[in-house]
Amino acid sequence: MTAVQRFTEFDFGVSWVMSFFHQDWTYEADNAAELVARHLPEGACEYALAVRRDARTLLDGLPSQMLEVLWTAGSQYGPSFRQTTGAEWTRTVVDVCDTWLSARAEPPPLTGADTDDGLAHRDTVVAEIERMLFLTAEVRRALVDCAHECTPDLALRVLLRVVEHAPGASLSEEQYKRLEGIGSALHYGEFVVQNVEFLVSGD
Repeated sequence: MTAVQRFTEFDFGVSWVMSFFHQDWTYEADNAAELVARHLPEGACEYALAVRRDARTLLDGLPSQMLEVLWTAGSQYGPSFRQTTGAEWTRTVVDVCDTWLSARAEPPPLTGADTDDGLAHRDTVVAEIERMLFLTAEVRRALVDCAHECTPDLALRVLLRVVEHAPGASLSEEQYKRLEGIGSALHYGEFVVQNVEFLVSGD
């Protein structure tokens, strides 16, 4: 564990939102935007601030089609892009956070470890993405572009979510240790990288 940690020991931001879209999410909310709003915890504005920060970064950095690739690969079941685009959906996530935050006292901005974009670790993150040969070339390219055009921190967290759901995914002990090392350098809590530990092969 590093001395300075993020505001949560668990995943956060857009990669956390991706985890909401499991097979049964439609039983929790009538639509995708409502699902996001329902998961924002009362009294913990950092969650909404982190999601909004990530979503804005994605909108500024990536074209709509690439956003669809990342949301689809990082979510087990949805959101659907039959009636919306990647950019429209990501903007909706920003709007949900803005609405949620506007109904509460003005929160202090994210500071310290919570604003670390991981720029010093970009090459390392890109190298790990490119080693994930069980991912399609399209998904790897979207993740690499996310590392370059958004932030390495965001790309790594989305990578972890993508790997968790990827068909045929497996990690070597060495890969997992490297991911743990990057996560530690980015001040992640203990359960962020641990989400993919179950994929470590014994050989």
